[in-house]
Amino acid sequence: MAKKLIITEKPSVAMEYAKVLKISANRKNGYIESEDWIITWCVGHLVTMSYPEVYDEKLKYWRLDTLPFIPTEWKYEIIPAVENQFKIVQSLLQREDVEVIYNAGDSGREGEYIQRLVFMMAKPNPKAEIKRVWIDSQTEEEIQRGIREAKSDKEYDSLSDSAYLRAKEDYLIGINFSRLLSIIYGRRIAKEINEEKASISIGRVMTCVLGMVVSREREIRNFVKTKYYKIIGEFGDNDGNFKAEWKVNEKSTMFENPKLYNEGGFKKEQDAKNFISLLQGKKAVIEELKKSKQKENAPLLFNLAEIQNECTKKFKIKPDETLEIIQNLYEKKLVTYPRTDARVLSTAVAKEISKNLIKMYKDDEIQYFLNKMIQEKYSTNLVKTKYVNDSKITDHYAIIPTGQGFENFEKLPELQKKVYNTIVKRFIAIFYPPAEFNKINLTVDVEGEKFYTSGKVCVNQGYLEVLKPKTQVKKDTGDAQNVDNSAQNEEKSLEIFKKLKKGQAIETINYEIKDAETTPPSRYTSGNMVLAMENAGKLIEDEELREQIKGAGIGTSATRGEIIKKLERIKYIEINSKTQIVTPTKKGEAIYDVVYRSMPDMLNPKLTASWEKGLDMVAKKEIKSDEFMEKLEKYIHSKFNKLVIKY
Repeated sequence: MAKKLIITEKPSVAMEYAKVLKISANRKNGYIESEDWIITWCVGHLVTMSYPEVYDEKLKYWRLDTLPFIPTEWKYEIIPAVENQFKIVQSLLQREDVEVIYNAGDSGREGEYIQRLVFMMAKPNPKAEIKRVWIDSQTEEEIQRGIREAKSDKEYDSLSDSAYLRAKEDYLIGINFSRLLSIIYGRRIAKEINEEKASISIGRVMTCVLGMVVSREREIRNFVKTKYYKIIGEFGDNDGNFKAEWKVNEKSTMFENPKLYNEGGFKKEQDAKNFISLLQGKKAVIEELKKSKQKENAPLLFNLAEIQNECTKKFKIKPDETLEIIQNLYEKKLVTYPRTDARVLSTAVAKEISKNLIKMYKDDEIQYFLNKMIQEKYSTNLVKTKYVNDSKITDHYAIIPTGQGFENFEKLPELQKKVYNTIVKRFIAIFYPPAEFNKINLTVDVEGEKFYTSGKVCVNQGYLEVLKPKTQVKKDTGDAQNVDNSAQNEEKSLEIFKKLKKGQAIETINYEIKDAETTPPSRYTSGNMVLAMENAGKLIEDEELREQIKGAGIGTSATRGEIIKKLERIKYIEINSKTQIVTPTKKGEAIYDVVYRSMPDMLNPKLTASWEKGLDMVAKKEIKSDEFMEKLEKYIHSKFNKLVIKY
């Protein structure tokens, strides 16, 4: 009888497929079989690229005359530790009674690569049809849909080509330049870091990230603080006082004066005092008073980089730990696929999204937010909002809760529950109305000298009730308790401004000097480093701007956390376990200097991002694999020629 074979990436996933297909037959050695189905699994990578010495024994030794090493035909081998499972998978792939093979590997570029290597080495039954299962979560409905709608594996050939090229690129750059720079500079590095010998580890993405860390550290180290002095005026009338800051303008007596450090500060304290003495006794008038209402929508949903950054800030955990947690939540059916770059939903998913809300688990706080949604009749029709955009989705949509898997929730460790709640709240927030603010901008004229101030107060929390609550929700009752005194102070200030009128003369209470100083840039944390990698080396704090300029980043959502982890493991960087602040080690700085002197473009995020863009173009069939490979080989040869001549 003809059989259908499913190959998943790991045993736990295979068990989920077995449950969905209602296969209760006994588990065998490395697979499960029923009357119609066989389900087997990889255990991560089963196949790997061969080291140079497999091609030629002489290549075991690091010598200049054997470089660069660029194979014409690539060799692969079975990883010894998992050889038994490979043989089981191979025997099943070759079975004559298998008529359909389902590649149910992880739904991403690396998942495709793992499975394609196995197929390449195992040589499946040529009569069998091979299909690709592509899913966004591991819920029963999604697995059933994935099997039902599985396409021919040929539809994913360009993704496979991109995956193979990524591996070849990392292999060629890593092996060739690690060996070359170690031969040329290894002894110098060893002497510098006081070790007997040292090898230099170079990576397409890794070296670029090291460059970001070292450059930032040196910028901070070389930063010289500059002190300057600002003028603050206190003004008022019978209804109250307010403070405003002086800034130079074209009509000011200080316009383009060399005594100023910037538009609002003096280089010397005495010059600031002299300026205040000139202001004494002058008439103060409200020159401009702008009142406006401002709306602010909930942020976009989480992709992997955003949730990694959020978890570093909130829970002080590293990006790879966050990915591990979300991967577990994914396998427990609680959230959708984690390795995604998208922060929006597809139109198809948006139309069905209310089902996720209806099934949301009964946590008191979450239930409070959901009940409010129902009572206030907040719309769940997202299709025409910024949270839905098919053009911004490649492989998967944003990370959201599935509305399922709650039988697994209570068994989760506390940290995993917190991460899950973070994802749930971001999801719920997009259904809440915008936050609303009253804003006032005020300018005081003191006979040509201008003082500026502004006030902003939240008049309707909207989505902020979910993400940044001013209130603490009491269990069971839904009562609220105010815990934000700063908001009350803002309101008090606005009340004063409300009573003021344009053209009104006001009393000058006092002028004071406020000390200020320039500040160096902040060090990266392991979380915002992932964001900087996503945006090709730019650390952009503003969420909306990040989304607008996002292009090809450094690495991929699946690999960024691992790259940071590797840099720490090989002792090129250190990560403070309490703060997650990243700093370079002495060794890391020595490696940076070598790369900077020899091949500085390897430190440039734009170069690394351009290689990633090329891989993306292969996946989208915009360029051919041969074209990419030709450019890569040309780059390696040109670098070698320059470096060897110098040596």
